[in-house]
Amino acid sequence: MPAFHNFPRVAVTTLRWGFLLLLLGGSVGSVCALFLWLLDQATDIRFEAPWLIFGLPLAGVGVALLYQWFGGKSAAGNNLIIDEIHKPGGGVPFRMAPLVLFGTVVSHLFGASVGREGTAVQIGGSFAAAIGRLFRLHVQDMRLLLMAGIAAGFGAVFGTPVAGAVFGLEVLTLGRLDYAALLPVAVASIVADWTCHAWGIHHAVYHVGFRGVAAADGSMFHVNAVLLVKVGFAAVCFGLASRAFADGVHRLAGVFQRLCPSAWIRPAIGGVLTLLLVWILGTRDYLGLGTVSHVEGGASILNFFGAGYYPWSWLWKLVFTLVALVTGFKGGEVTPLFFIGAGLGNALSPLLGVPVDLLAGVGFVAVFAGAANTPLACTFMAVELFGATDVIYYATGCFIAYLVSGHTGIYLSQRIGTPKLALFSKEQGQSLRDVCNR
Repeated sequence: MPAFHNFPRVAVTTLRWGFLLLLLGGSVGSVCALFLWLLDQATDIRFEAPWLIFGLPLAGVGVALLYQWFGGKSAAGNNLIIDEIHKPGGGVPFRMAPLVLFGTVVSHLFGASVGREGTAVQIGGSFAAAIGRLFRLHVQDMRLLLMAGIAAGFGAVFGTPVAGAVFGLEVLTLGRLDYAALLPVAVASIVADWTCHAWGIHHAVYHVGFRGVAAADGSMFHVNAVLLVKVGFAAVCFGLASRAFADGVHRLAGVFQRLCPSAWIRPAIGGVLTLLLVWILGTRDYLGLGTVSHVEGGASILNFFGAGYYPWSWLWKLVFTLVALVTGFKGGEVTPLFFIGAGLGNALSPLLGVPVDLLAGVGFVAVFAGAANTPLACTFMAVELFGATDVIYYATGCFIAYLVSGHTGIYLSQRIGTPKLALFSKEQGQSLRDVCNR
């Protein structure tokens, strides 16, 4: 009988949350569809008009001034959303969504080496905050809705709804998941992905042809011990690359802030440095997302899965992306991390005797796992993008890279719930920002 008496309240709560999550997922999926379409248009225009890169310094200054005049605390980006979930404060402003969308599209149009995940997550977080304020949600419900917003943005922008849901849970605290939000993040991410697809948006297709090693009886088995050891060694390299990227972003950002205190001037410096790098290398392969190349056989994520060999492309993409991010260009870090990981896997493949498509796929997700501290989400992402046959190799890469990267990451607002090693138990409960500042 007590359960029957609670039924009306449970039904009302279920309907209420169902409406909120459908509204959130539909709106975030639609805006992400617009965002991805605009990115495709900006990339095509840049390929057809390569002279646009000379406007990169001025474009960066324009976006920086826009943030300085109208952005307020929106400039904190993803870290603001994570901070609001951990410790609610002044809220997430809705203007964050249009500002970051415009700034990211401009960055890609003129060739900055940035990604798109940060933009999608900020769109999701700002829409979640706006819906929460509209319906006057209390603090705990607002926290759940913000997590769902993160999941919706991530799931829609990459076409990986399960990974998006897990990312919304995992990105907040190292080593701990809040299962109270499990269903809300899943619903929001799935709805956002469906909505984005319904608008006609299609994501890149990555082909991993490796399907196991022949056993003694001639049958195919999904894992080989020697190959697994080789992948584990490569995963150490992937974790070190994650750490180099995260530490580079935080340390160099501080250096540039001291050298140039005016935030609106720093993008001009970054634009000029990018132009110099393009001139020195004689290639534009490291501009923009890097998913595809403007020339046949150029360095790109898709080409890393093929027969070509690109030994140093991962390093140059790291340099280009650090220059863009630390000088203030808007966008995300994840797609450049995909490039770095797949490129490093391509470079290590002949040295370790591992199939290039397999190691590029492992690197694709493992470097991101180490930099974002989200090994479970990245394992699910590998399954959604590449298929489940090689999941043991993907999981091995993500888990080892996560441990090797240490208490660093691209999101300084993450809290340390369970230290990666007992040696660092004193850091439990602290944010990565506190650890880095020390």
